[in-house]
Amino acid sequence: MLPVFAGDARIRRLFTLVPGSDFDVDALAAIERVHARTIPWDEACRRSFDLILAASPKGDLGLLHGDRVLLPHGAGFNKTIRGEGSGDSASGLDPAYVLPGGRPVSTLYALAHPGQVARLAAVSPPAARQSAVVGDPTLERLLASRSHRDHYRAALGTGGRELIVLTSTWGPESLLARRPALPAELAVRLPYDRYQLALIVHPNERSRTGALDLAERLAPALDAGLVLAGPYEEWAAVLVAADAVITDHGSTALYAAALDRTVIAAYDGGDELIPGSPMAELLAHSVHLAHSGRPESSLEAAIGAAIDAHRPGAARAFADAAFAEQGHALERLREEVYGLLGLDPLADPVTARVLPPPAPSARVPAAFAVRVHISGAEVRVERYPAHSDAPAHHLAAEHGTASERHAQSAGLLYRREEPPTASPHREVRTVAGWTAGILDGYPGCRTAAVILSPSLCVLRTRSGALLTVRVSPCREPDRIVRADPAAVLSAVHAWLGARPGQSVAAPAGALTCRTGDRLFPVRLSPTTPDEAELTL
Repeated sequence: MLPVFAGDARIRRLFTLVPGSDFDVDALAAIERVHARTIPWDEACRRSFDLILAASPKGDLGLLHGDRVLLPHGAGFNKTIRGEGSGDSASGLDPAYVLPGGRPVSTLYALAHPGQVARLAAVSPPAARQSAVVGDPTLERLLASRSHRDHYRAALGTGGRELIVLTSTWGPESLLARRPALPAELAVRLPYDRYQLALIVHPNERSRTGALDLAERLAPALDAGLVLAGPYEEWAAVLVAADAVITDHGSTALYAAALDRTVIAAYDGGDELIPGSPMAELLAHSVHLAHSGRPESSLEAAIGAAIDAHRPGAARAFADAAFAEQGHALERLREEVYGLLGLDPLADPVTARVLPPPAPSARVPAAFAVRVHISGAEVRVERYPAHSDAPAHHLAAEHGTASERHAQSAGLLYRREEPPTASPHREVRTVAGWTAGILDGYPGCRTAAVILSPSLCVLRTRSGALLTVRVSPCREPDRIVRADPAAVLSAVHAWLGARPGQSVAAPAGALTCRTGDRLFPVRLSPTTPDEAELTL
């Protein structure tokens, strides 16, 4: 919500941390990362302020001197927190926090939807009389960033794949608590060239678990290419980039619905979810993902069916029950807070800040268990992480990146052209020399290949022949999609193995590689002397 005050030299921003949270260390670190000026809580309690902004009613806010504004926190009030406050009240609307000692904790309750005013009135009529509907500042950033979707997908390396985002709230009823194996299960059961996976974890859960321990728990999925989105800004950019969201009862699902993404329910939150709330209605009308133990074909089919069944605008209708003033929230909030300050706001319009691009996965699979189906000149390829238990035609590994254990077991070993280094001292290998050396050094390898560009590769088989592979993109009405050349090399490796001793001269050297629903034309030809001398 900081853009509300952007450009106003009359405003000074100070931050303090209300004590008592189990997650306070990471909260303070997040503020310090943006170089905000913080003051100790004791000092904050001694001073007076023109305006105090808080995102939660919890803690001793009453010790702070000045008008207090309670900002929207999360997508409405959809769950209760066991062992906290009144127990059966919606978190954020609990009288124990909203009305401590019978007095409202805030001068202004900024709410996201008129329905929330009615719910506040049911627990505290005085607080409801001090409320205003302003919308949701977090949603404003998501909406303002929609046109950057392609940019975010490019940053993530999504390509022509479907981006499936898992979201987990915090606590014992979260997705990660109830279905901890789901990220790894999806990572090894969904074809790598058709789906990209990302995970959004609630900041509280990240703080409780710790970054290192969380990464170790998720190691199998991270090794398979899972994107673990950062807790500030990055998660929202990943959500904008998503095609579908697999969720529990956390707020992220309603933000996804507001973006009109496919929502798939994986857990309903148990007794934390409040019946009749916008989140409960969204989950009740979403496709449900069955529990572990399903074969990968059923898992993929369920997700694919949910995406295919998505009707534009259907999910957004549930979000509309949680978010009003969409596209105008910051203007409404500015009106209210400047009114409390007794100042005229600046004449410039207030706009939400576009989200920065997310980071790609820290780990990219370097070895794949490859399934192959050959039908004439068409080769269908499905790649899964090497640690998958799926039956496979061969193991394909990237030499120099994959482990030596995988390299020794691979039927196909390949490498990618390396970018030039800054050093003037550089040793280079020729395509012909490197492929011959790989076959000599790895007896189990049947094909050695070099990826020179997205459309050009050179390979050598055990027969000793060098072959040039030219890959054409899949042309669609509004885009050109390129395959990962490594997937195409697996198709060529299998195709050549199925026709030993046969010529690859045109037209016999023409085949088609199918990954997902896309077809990529491929042509093979004997490598020319100039191509054989290309360097890596």
